[in-house]
Amino acid sequence: MPRKQPTSTRQKKEERQLKRAVKRGDVPPPSPKRKKTPKRHHGDAATSASVESSKKLQSSFIKTTRQFLEDTKALASTVPVPRPISPNVAILPKSYEQNSEFHQLLCPRRPKWRYDMSKKEVESNEEGLFKKWLQETDSALEQWRLGSRVSEDHQDAADRGQEQSDPRSTPSFERNLEVWRQLWRVTEISQIILVLLDSRCPLLHYPPSLAHFLSNRRVILVLTKVDITGPSRVNAWIAYLRETFPGLRVVQVQSYTVKKEGFYHQGPTNYDSRLPQVFKEELLNAIRELHSEMLQPPEKILNDPDRLRSWKPSVKHDIDWGAAFGDHAQRTLAADPDSAELASEEDRFLTIGLLGSPNVGKSSLLNALFGESKVRASKTPGKTKHFQTLLWTSEIRLVDCPGLVMPNYVSMELQVLSGVLPISRVSAIPACAHYAAQLLPLEIILNLSHSKSAEPNPIVDKRTWREGMKRTENTTVSWTAMDILVAFANKKQWFTAKAGRPDYSRAGNAILRALAEGTIPWGFWPPCTPLSKILSDEDETYSGIWIPLAKQDSQVSDEEDSEVESEPASSETDSMEDSSNETDGREIGTVHDEHHLHPSTNTRFAVLQLLNDEADETDDDV
Repeated sequence: MPRKQPTSTRQKKEERQLKRAVKRGDVPPPSPKRKKTPKRHHGDAATSASVESSKKLQSSFIKTTRQFLEDTKALASTVPVPRPISPNVAILPKSYEQNSEFHQLLCPRRPKWRYDMSKKEVESNEEGLFKKWLQETDSALEQWRLGSRVSEDHQDAADRGQEQSDPRSTPSFERNLEVWRQLWRVTEISQIILVLLDSRCPLLHYPPSLAHFLSNRRVILVLTKVDITGPSRVNAWIAYLRETFPGLRVVQVQSYTVKKEGFYHQGPTNYDSRLPQVFKEELLNAIRELHSEMLQPPEKILNDPDRLRSWKPSVKHDIDWGAAFGDHAQRTLAADPDSAELASEEDRFLTIGLLGSPNVGKSSLLNALFGESKVRASKTPGKTKHFQTLLWTSEIRLVDCPGLVMPNYVSMELQVLSGVLPISRVSAIPACAHYAAQLLPLEIILNLSHSKSAEPNPIVDKRTWREGMKRTENTTVSWTAMDILVAFANKKQWFTAKAGRPDYSRAGNAILRALAEGTIPWGFWPPCTPLSKILSDEDETYSGIWIPLAKQDSQVSDEEDSEVESEPASSETDSMEDSSNETDGREIGTVHDEHHLHPSTNTRFAVLQLLNDEADETDDDV
């Protein structure tokens, strides 16, 4: 950076006089000076092309308005969170899209094209259709945000202790056409599609818009992260999904296995990136059954003898399933799927595509299937930018699609809680913390003490009590979302650099990351679940959607602390700008295990073999 030129006192005085004269209107303002942009060193053409391609595939979401940030900050500072938590909050409410009051949301479909069309014509048609779809979707979501709440929403708000004047956030969805083109390509070349659903909130990851988009496809629903939610919730979700989608198969997987060193293992639990044999057989049996159905002609073909004689299945007939069940399958990276050689031999393979929201576990499942690191996986949503093709065996290939946030009538806070949106790009930290505090007892999980309870000389009412008077002693302290953030910031000694105030945005950033990454285990129950089932499965003290460690049957040391990656959240408020000066991006948030919180440093993300520092710096530059 060039050194600043020294300025004399006389020159500063002349500049101030000119500035005052321009403000009074005595003289016209001077023409603005153009800043000289330094010349950047450009690398080779291949590097520039890859950087440009990565920029095109960056996910794009709608920005939060300043008015919403101010309203939710005031809400989180004044409205107490309901305590004790009602058992109804653990039951996921029905989708808003099921109500006929709102317009049905859809995923954009690729417009029809012909081989004689030029590339410019095809892209022009896609851009025109996508622009129209964006306008319709934005209009529908805005009407939902401003519309009156339905009866179910009123009941849900009453159960959560919310007031009817609470602002409703606008859901985020993918707004980049290049990312949608990745989905179109994967669905075109895939014969069987695996839709991965986070078992903590599966309906969020399989909205009606995606179900309508895949209505004419062969789909298998795969529940991931079942080790976090536990068998009770997973079995309830499997039964609900099979009843709601009777034509689809539902299986569960776990991308990690517990690995302990030695017979008398006393240390923290270690995880190995390998799919357990039970889950692997369940998944392969579902794929095998679906493949057998695809080899049979449809009913309309069976009724027509002429068409039956010329009918051929659209998939490869003979497949060596033993190679997939065994441990010595061929594991080689396939060539570019766009090449002419591979396109002419697509019938050689059974192509299985993996779809899902960001951070749902697609790349982790692929690595677990191969038993080694094959694709780049990270706890940051949206790590996969381009679809990747892998040969599982010589006859089965897998296609990993980048994660897409589908349009759905859900709140932005639920998307952040589920890890669909990157925490570093969320500016409404108080709103998300207020939403999470209504579902989980964060002050108990984090072992926080209220600032009012720490006063050295509490005021005690010494008046003689008579009928009609209110006692002020023995009053319970009510928590707000901002109280929780401030208490956690004080506990971690996180303060802003300028004013020295508790850095609540950094504290909220760390808490939201712990919730999204599973450091604080939680999970919803399916809609219409009877309360008797929930209360019988929970402890005497109900804890919302929080799943204590005792319910996971895990053996973890009580003295270990959990690492929570904390990056400054971009915000439009002054306090968040101050907090960004204090955050260095790699802080550790200590969460105590006093109330059965999972504190292990060897989390499931430790086996992902994340990129080294140089690769991370390259991605940040891109």
